[in-house]
Amino acid sequence: MRVLVLGGGGREHALCWALERSASVDAVLCTPGNAGISEVAELRAVDPTDADAVVALARDERCNLVVVGPEAPLVAGVADALGAAGVPVFGPTAAAARIEGSKSFAKDVMAAACVPTGAYWSGTDAAAARRALDRFTAPYVVKADGLAAGKGVRICADRAEAEAAVDAALVDGAFGEAGARLVIEEFLHGPEISVFAVCGQGSAHPLAEAQDFKRALDGDEGLNTGGMGAYSPVPAWSQELLAEVGEDVFGATLAELDRRGCPYTGVLYAGLVLTAEGPKVLEFNARFGDPETQVLLPRFEGDLGLLLAACAGAVDSPGRWAWSPRACVTVVLASGGYPGTYETGKPITGLEEAAALPDTLVFHAGTRRDGDDVVTAGGRVLAVSGLGDTIDRARAAAYAGADAIGFDGLHRRNDIAANPTR
Repeated sequence: MRVLVLGGGGREHALCWALERSASVDAVLCTPGNAGISEVAELRAVDPTDADAVVALARDERCNLVVVGPEAPLVAGVADALGAAGVPVFGPTAAAARIEGSKSFAKDVMAAACVPTGAYWSGTDAAAARRALDRFTAPYVVKADGLAAGKGVRICADRAEAEAAVDAALVDGAFGEAGARLVIEEFLHGPEISVFAVCGQGSAHPLAEAQDFKRALDGDEGLNTGGMGAYSPVPAWSQELLAEVGEDVFGATLAELDRRGCPYTGVLYAGLVLTAEGPKVLEFNARFGDPETQVLLPRFEGDLGLLLAACAGAVDSPGRWAWSPRACVTVVLASGGYPGTYETGKPITGLEEAAALPDTLVFHAGTRRDGDDVVTAGGRVLAVSGLGDTIDRARAAAYAGADAIGFDGLHRRNDIAANPTR
């Protein structure tokens, strides 16, 4: 197969890396890609949110499968255009991708499907939203309904802060159209776990679990980010919980989406909270997580190309796959100032030295080539993944790789996977 991957971050580097290792895949192409992806895939300069351009590229390159990495092309309807053109695509339609793009839609689907989740209210009127706060207790969770670049969720310690969050969105328009509708929901107590399922042809295949670290600073302090690290497996998780979630979350959600006329193909990412009553869904995403993909795929033993192609209906069988018993930890190296303002164009040193270390993989996120140099080109620059027989050994491998890399202003957390959830 010839496979085209859309996107240019650390998740897409991990996908291209795993696809390039798949026996079923003859060539991997990626647009727009990054400096690291160029080592395992052929790069093309096409806007991944431009549906017509993506369809033309897939046809011109005779691609047998298109894999959509980030959410923006999904919301833009790129999967719809590819499907209409007869190009097999691993990624949901725009209608199905509302499971991520609209928090109220996701909550409505879960309520109809009896998926375990927190209580909620949704609406567009500020006065009604303030009255709805009476149904909840602190801490209050106030969310913009649409995609708001990770800034649309407020965890509010008291009623005054919650009312201010309501007014910021519905009166002041702080999040634009994304915040024109609000979701207020019950705060769920417990550790968060990310679980993924690859879906298509009416089936969901649950994958392994991971736990990521959203806050910018050690000790879960600082601002929320896209993710500063992750690890897998999670000791608190079990095959029994996976079977329960496979049926009560993934199976039930797919059946409800199908009933609504938007069957789901692609990754369904369930952000779960392990509450005292059992796992409950905090949110859904319509794509692989980042940086969770950088700890899941190094543990995947199988042909990723076959699995994704089978979900997309391009081949009949997904083949056999398993999960390595080894652990994987990834540490994100970020630009100074991230997730706020930061500078780019900083030369990166030590990439070859890190990659040469045993049990160490370096996935590029925000990088580009500048002559003979690889330089920073984003907030999250690299994800260094380490493998080991235990989480502690995987963590040691990841940090050894991270220690070998340098660039001006480099920022990282030093406590990723230091205390795994048990």
